[in-house]
Amino acid sequence: MTAVVDLTAAPRAATRRRLGKGRIAAWLVLIIAALYFLIPIAASVEFSLRGVHDTHDLSTWTNLFGQPGFVDNLVTSLELAAGTVVITLVLMVPTTAWVHLRLPRLRRLIESICVLPLVIPAVVLANGVLAAFRNGPSWITGTPVILALEYVVLALPFTYRTLDAGLSSIPLTTLVEAGRNLGASWLTVLMRVVVPNLRTSILNASILSAAMVLGEFTIANLLLMNTLPVWTVQAGQQDGEVATAASMLILLVTWVLLLLMSVFGQRGARRTGRSG
Repeated sequence: MTAVVDLTAAPRAATRRRLGKGRIAAWLVLIIAALYFLIPIAASVEFSLRGVHDTHDLSTWTNLFGQPGFVDNLVTSLELAAGTVVITLVLMVPTTAWVHLRLPRLRRLIESICVLPLVIPAVVLANGVLAAFRNGPSWITGTPVILALEYVVLALPFTYRTLDAGLSSIPLTTLVEAGRNLGASWLTVLMRVVVPNLRTSILNASILSAAMVLGEFTIANLLLMNTLPVWTVQAGQQDGEVATAASMLILLVTWVLLLLMSVFGQRGARRTGRSG
């Protein structure tokens, strides 16, 4: 018995040493990655808090909302975020549900098409939209509406993947057939059966789309639209502290949105687990 114990003790000790080294390496990589992201953020926050005579105060942050154009561009970005979310959901929820029900073999193809905005350069997308609406009505081409339509295209990858995952997790065919057999119309089934079961997915898609809109600069600048990111870049040419504070505000709002997505996603997972 002693020999058996001695023979197994050495491999176990070696395994524990390897696991210990693996944990140390994992923690080391995690710490380096955290420092890589947190140090620039901390430096930006410190820079935005600088006052006169090398002091630190909240004067830049308190004066931020009084800066010319800040509130107007903030409202424009919020309106664009709301409009993009509404248009995207109205288009994608019924479309994704229909693909799951009637065209399941085309899911991969549609997913590939929806991912294209991630690989097509922003300049190409902006020029394509301008060319498509060259002869369009002035209330589209001369207003932020054209930018909202552009953002709908950019939001397709996030929205489709999120809704597709949500639809794959529910017995969609059974639910729809049950509703139809009870005499409900397709619209009634969509609003009273499909949408309630996709609350978490719809919320996640909305938050991801809104966060994308609030941080997007390139296309808004190419289309000569005044949004909060564009205002931030322009303000940075005159006052770096104000621009940094505005950037931190955008980052903070994005973090809050992602935190809400995580919280509601966990609640939805618990609810699904209990119902299962």
